[in-house]
Amino acid sequence: MLDLAIIGGGPAGLTAGLYATRGGLKNVVMFEMGMPGGQITGSSEIENYPGQAEVVSGMDLMANWPEQCQRFGLKHEMAQVDNVTKTGDIFKLVTSDKKEYEARAVLIATGSVPRRAGFKGENEFFGRGISTCATCDGFFYKGKEVAVIGGGDSAIEEAVYLAKLCKKVYLVHRRDTYRAAPSTIEHMKHTENIEEVTNVIVEEVFGDAMGVTGLKVKHKDTGEIRDLPTPGVFVFVGRDVLNAPLKQADGTFLCDVNESGEVIVDLRMRTSVPGLYAAGDIRIDAPKQVVCAAGDGATAAVNIIEYLG
Repeated sequence: MLDLAIIGGGPAGLTAGLYATRGGLKNVVMFEMGMPGGQITGSSEIENYPGQAEVVSGMDLMANWPEQCQRFGLKHEMAQVDNVTKTGDIFKLVTSDKKEYEARAVLIATGSVPRRAGFKGENEFFGRGISTCATCDGFFYKGKEVAVIGGGDSAIEEAVYLAKLCKKVYLVHRRDTYRAAPSTIEHMKHTENIEEVTNVIVEEVFGDAMGVTGLKVKHKDTGEIRDLPTPGVFVFVGRDVLNAPLKQADGTFLCDVNESGEVIVDLRMRTSVPGLYAAGDIRIDAPKQVVCAAGDGATAAVNIIEYLG
């Protein structure tokens, strides 16, 4: 019987494991199929993590985390958890290789992944001019022109954010209306250096060995092709929440989720099910930053220790 099962080995899961084991829990297992570290290990440059004075890659930033977090007894199980159920006070976890585990408490920290838009060049230039995080990468385009692809709240909010750093922001959207809150749209329309490029389809993002040099869009009505010369393209067309382990046999979820599938938690990272906690990008209103995910993990672990008594 596990005291705590942690599903996911990114910053939230690792930090929760550190705090839980150091806080006295004896049997804590983190389930992570691959190398611990999370999505941030794919980032080429990190310069906004507190205390990290030098610019480092995401891989380098996370390099020491697993060893530190395992120092107090956290175990790493290289397995994918397919399903979590609860009977009475006990959770049951089933992995992809059909092993079963029982736990008194569960933290799900599987995160989410940015949805790809599917245009030509997106995969080729991802991380070399194409980004899904303006907070992470916007600074690298200070004084330059960038494009934001999308028409929801995230896309427009990030366009406004980038407009404070960049010379110009092209807001590229396939429709001529937006799915964002009216106040957000109004703010964007009053930002002078945002140019709306609407009712277009992104044909291609192109570049060279150094990275992106521009993108090609096609007007849906006229067929007109336009080249936008920009070294930075930010894609915000939604995120896919990795909540599959919480799905039950009847198609419902083990705990309450919102319309996007994000797990609803309170300020203590508690879900609607006692003993089940969520941290990091899988939860509602997650800022999707490493430092915030780590904070979530610490918060969850402290409250799990209290829950288990």
